[in-house]
Amino acid sequence: MSENTVLRVENVTMQFGGVVAVNNLTLEIPEGKIIALIGPNGAGKTTAFNCITGVYQPTNGKVSFLGKPVVCAHPTGKMKKQYKGENAELYLHERTLNPTPDAITGLGIARTFQNIRLWKSMTVFDNVLIAKHMRAKQNVFSATFRGNASEEKRMREETLALLEEQGLDKFKDELATSLPYGLQRRLEIARALATDPKLLLLDEPAAGMNPQETQELGAFIRQIREKYDLTVFLIEHHMDLVMRISDYIYVIDFGSEIAQGIPEEIQSNQRVIDAYLGVAEDE
Repeated sequence: MSENTVLRVENVTMQFGGVVAVNNLTLEIPEGKIIALIGPNGAGKTTAFNCITGVYQPTNGKVSFLGKPVVCAHPTGKMKKQYKGENAELYLHERTLNPTPDAITGLGIARTFQNIRLWKSMTVFDNVLIAKHMRAKQNVFSATFRGNASEEKRMREETLALLEEQGLDKFKDELATSLPYGLQRRLEIARALATDPKLLLLDEPAAGMNPQETQELGAFIRQIREKYDLTVFLIEHHMDLVMRISDYIYVIDFGSEIAQGIPEEIQSNQRVIDAYLGVAEDE
């Protein structure tokens, strides 16, 4: 899986004190594909997303986007002695890169969160409009002297068009948190799309949804992949959804990869089955 790679995660380890949450994780996300990262609760999936998107600085490893390193770290300070991961010396002589989440978003990586993080006191429209400002063509001078009216008009028109596409325009003046749960999930995805990403990370987008909503979400993810020419990387516990829409799957347990492959291979992988169902202890 190396042709037209959008995202490459190399030997990423995230250690909190003596706890290794992600251990030497390496994976590739090819252009235009839907790739899933699955594993039991507490396996380190969201921590991996946080390392990719600047929420955490990994203890070790590198993340590259469109062929350019965007995150790079190695054990420093007390962690040199405490480090329990692999490849401690591998990135020692490379420049440390620790961008903030907004910088990562500016590069073209957008995400949603496991727990919905909409701006609660703002309307549906304003939640998306604010995200549009990530690509605004304006500066302090134009804002001060009100020279950005045309730019603001463009962003408002694009926001409304995006809401119409997602079937949310009739709720545009309502508080975001007043929407039903499934629509809040869709609004969070619409807000991510407003940043004009090349790569969309979805952290458990079907969480809390009923079977009908989950089925509709699968079609929705495929639809936006095609419409916006996106690459999608998702964490999900709904295995029927994962197996239905994913082109390739990585499986981690206790922070480490235990399997990777196409859905048919993962479904029959005994290590994956054991990780999810548990292994009976010998008496």
